[in-house]
Amino acid sequence: TGICHQVNLEYLSKVVWSENYKGEKYLFPDTLVGTDSHTTMVNGLSVLGWGVGGIEAEAGMLGQPISMLIPEVIGFEVTKKMPEGTTATDLVLTVVKMLRDKGVVGKFVEFYGDGLKNLTLADRATIANMAPEYGATCGFFPIDEETLKYLEFSGRDKETVAIVEKYAKEQGLWASDEIEFTDKISLDMSTVVPTISGPKRPQDKVLLTDASSNFKKVFKEATEKNDYKISKVKDTDYEIKDGSILIAAITSCTNTSNPNVLIGAGLLAKKAVELGLNVKPWVKTSLAPGSQVVTDYLEKAGLNTYLDQLGFNLVGYGCTTCIGNSGPLAENIVDAIQQENLYAVSVLSGNRNFEGRISPHIKANYLASPPLVVAYALAGHMEFDLFKDSFGQDKNGKDVFLKDIWPSNKEIQKVIGKTITSQLYKQRYKNVFKGDKKWNSVKAPQGLTYKWNKDSTYVQHPPFFKDLKLNQN
Repeated sequence: TGICHQVNLEYLSKVVWSENYKGEKYLFPDTLVGTDSHTTMVNGLSVLGWGVGGIEAEAGMLGQPISMLIPEVIGFEVTKKMPEGTTATDLVLTVVKMLRDKGVVGKFVEFYGDGLKNLTLADRATIANMAPEYGATCGFFPIDEETLKYLEFSGRDKETVAIVEKYAKEQGLWASDEIEFTDKISLDMSTVVPTISGPKRPQDKVLLTDASSNFKKVFKEATEKNDYKISKVKDTDYEIKDGSILIAAITSCTNTSNPNVLIGAGLLAKKAVELGLNVKPWVKTSLAPGSQVVTDYLEKAGLNTYLDQLGFNLVGYGCTTCIGNSGPLAENIVDAIQQENLYAVSVLSGNRNFEGRISPHIKANYLASPPLVVAYALAGHMEFDLFKDSFGQDKNGKDVFLKDIWPSNKEIQKVIGKTITSQLYKQRYKNVFKGDKKWNSVKAPQGLTYKWNKDSTYVQHPPFFKDLKLNQN
């Protein structure tokens, strides 16, 4: 169906929940605990939630409260709006760096300010999702007009939307700048510029203008080499070298919940294909959206065709490369890497890029927006300067640069306006709990206790309970 965080955002969460108790109906704020650190995505929709351990989650399922110390709350003020050519990924990598420098471990972060009105809910979800990367328990966005707009847009019923607005305003949960915080930090979003992060940590922010020169420096420090080693790839007509990009993946909950960057990636792919560009043959490419709604709107816009032509084919709905599930590299590529001990690179639209996490054969990993992932796949090497270097020539022999294929905000919004409707969400989620045939055909025994299978290689009955005699008193 999709990554649970995105399904929470698009379908399950209500923002304000209701329950009948002793004949009366009660309303209360929607909250969430999940057994994954990126549960925090739902804070973009004003639902307080974060990742916990399995025991805490199971206790919650059984109706037990989770106790905690009242946290410090850091107010993060956002002002103005992002400039043309920047994305939510650029913004979130900027926020990660700022909050890591500030130090917010064990704290809540709440976003406020006049810049909120310039952030779509998908942008907010991108920022909320990366709370683990900036170290906070969660990054919360208050209920405002954008919350209501998204609930309606994603197919929630009118009664739910009305309850959320009325309840938030009555209970003091509506967005306001008159909130007391433990401490404050501020960002003028008009200063955000295209950004990537790497080669090892999400907070290692690199301005895109400096990416080429920064890589040279990182490479020299990591390898103590002055020149790139080159290795021939067996049974091919090409070579790879230190700095070659071998994995380019549009993946992870952080970005695949955001139509702006996914439509942006599709439009960039379209322009690249139309100008005769192609992904370098040594780059392993993939597309793993966070929900099936994403593929619905890419298909409706006709952009999936161009992503497919560049090798960004749908591989499934889930985390894939971001958690190391990019699949193995081709044997001849691995042999070429090992032959010269190459310093190979991946570029992914993920949230984690620790060394060894993405692939055992890749030493440097960079986080980037989906459109930049496609651009780097066309480039094929990390030293490629996206602001100065040509991807190649078009059919008329004219050099093609990033500015020639980068979609404008206006183009992206035009496609979104034509393709993404509440009907897409309603249609996709109407049978969400029915499951598919394969899942439903799995036989499960009935009864209140687990039927242990002696032949299981996965879970066995703990032997230390076998001869235990309980004290009946």
